[in-house]
Amino acid sequence: MVSLDQELMHMARGAAGTVKRLVLTLLVVFAIATLGAILWSLRPVPSFVSDDVTAGSPFDVTFKVANDDAWLPLKNLRIYCVLAQVRALPIEPRIAEAANVRLGGALAGGLAPGATGSFTCPLRALLGPADHDDAGVAQRAEIYFRSRYDLPLIGALRLTENSPAYILNTRLIPPRWTIKTAE
Repeated sequence: MVSLDQELMHMARGAAGTVKRLVLTLLVVFAIATLGAILWSLRPVPSFVSDDVTAGSPFDVTFKVANDDAWLPLKNLRIYCVLAQVRALPIEPRIAEAANVRLGGALAGGLAPGATGSFTCPLRALLGPADHDDAGVAQRAEIYFRSRYDLPLIGALRLTENSPAYILNTRLIPPRWTIKTAE
């Protein structure tokens, strides 16, 4: 016959084993999540900058794209220009694939680590005929860039990145598209 103390000791050992397995499981899940977060933060993300608007429509300006990552390329890079909004105009966000894309570096169809490229955004075609040449439309516009590229080291997966919003900064001379800051 088993005494009450022996039964309680057996139950305590079982509970301790269950708690031990639970803690180990949580540690393994935490380690995998941490490793995943670290790898995700190391992925290359394209950066964008605008040339100066010296003549013509601000929508016709050339933009530059750069791969600031020192080790990983942006393979099969596709860039899209998104007209997110124009204040005081009732338009939905519109998207157009970048035109005149010239990617520098030795990687065909992508950007090698540290390489840059250029492109234009055919955004005027997304506007109505009355707004094509209205300089005020560009000053009230907000745009961003959507890029799609292969996940480094695992080419079968595609990543999609949205850049921060850009506005036409007329305080700069000559004006250029800059990242929208919180007001």
